[in-house]
Amino acid sequence: MLTKDKQLTVLQVGTLNQPIRPDIGYGPIESIVHSIDKGLHAAGHRSIVACSGDSLVYGEHCVTVDRSFGSYWSDDTGEQRAATQAHYSRALRRFKRGDIDVIHAHDPKAVEFLYDEARIRQVPIVMTLHVSVKESRLKGAYERWCDPLLAPLVHCASISEYQKQQYHEQLKASQVVYHGIDVEDYPFKTRPARGSYLFTIGRLTSDKGQREAIALAKRTGSKLIIAGCVQNKAADRKYFADLKPSLDLIVDAGAGPMGDDYYARVIKPLADSDHQIIYIGEINSAQKKLWYLHAQATVFPIQWGEPFGLVLVESMACGTPVIAFSKGAVPEIVAHGKTGFVVDSLEPLIAAANRIDTIDPVVCRSHVRDRFSLDAMARNYVALYHRVVPGRRPAARSSRLLPDVLTLPVLQERIAT
Repeated sequence: MLTKDKQLTVLQVGTLNQPIRPDIGYGPIESIVHSIDKGLHAAGHRSIVACSGDSLVYGEHCVTVDRSFGSYWSDDTGEQRAATQAHYSRALRRFKRGDIDVIHAHDPKAVEFLYDEARIRQVPIVMTLHVSVKESRLKGAYERWCDPLLAPLVHCASISEYQKQQYHEQLKASQVVYHGIDVEDYPFKTRPARGSYLFTIGRLTSDKGQREAIALAKRTGSKLIIAGCVQNKAADRKYFADLKPSLDLIVDAGAGPMGDDYYARVIKPLADSDHQIIYIGEINSAQKKLWYLHAQATVFPIQWGEPFGLVLVESMACGTPVIAFSKGAVPEIVAHGKTGFVVDSLEPLIAAANRIDTIDPVVCRSHVRDRFSLDAMARNYVALYHRVVPGRRPAARSSRLLPDVLTLPVLQERIAT
């Protein structure tokens, strides 16, 4: 149990693409923000999350706007820009109460917005690097944040050794902190699901390799279930259109209530059907856990250097082994020959699929519990916080508290004045 003098007050500034909650479909950053909040709260720290009102958090919920955008790709409208400004402004207001030990950001724009006030108050900022270096626009900002004449205020955490290496010319990452999940939230099997379907989940785009997964299924005669969203990007829409002729069935397996009968009502009929290649659309967190659970293997034939790959961890937590291409952080996450197979091309992928039943589901789950649990992630972030917080002092408690909830119209009015 943590002693009082080691308790920290952490302000996480969430993103607005999706709500911070555990039951969403596609929300790779939001799910991690939620997990960090849960882990900090469970470890006895004071966790504060600045995020939208439709979020569900374990610690203090600092509501910045009424609702999230509900999508990772949408038009850049004046309303969204106003909401983003309101979000950061409300987070800054919460920070100014003076009781924060460390800010944890997940977006460079959040760091930029809070940096000057954090510098004045000498409160460190930890920023998780969620995206690849090609998608990052950090270089100029990082040079300002880390003036060599001053003690560093911003401390970047990479999510894999691969990502840390990719960023090495642009910035110095303080630490690698692997993403973690609450393993007990995932159902698991103790025996291989012999003869079941192959499963692949992720945004439908060429980088994720759904075309290669289809090629694998056709070569091995396996049934393939494809899950994931199609974002409103021209390239993704074209990719899906090109993929459609290879799909034998398109259904919306995410529609309607989950219910205890979801497996019998949705999964089993599709698994037993004569259709080989089935696209089931975007599914939520509870639904995907069942799809993982009943799969023979999860296929992850990515075509780019993915900085992490939460799909891999989620699948193994359910006892379902992974067949993946050796790109990005995959070799760090999947233990080749023990929790799945990591290969370089289609032919070895086919060979791996034919011997996937040699993988022990219990070993898969133990691997996640040992290396990628929520507790491990929280411990590693807490260690980083303690290292960067000056004197590891407990936060001062301010008696001048601001209202906990401000709606978007009120925030826009205050910003305008």
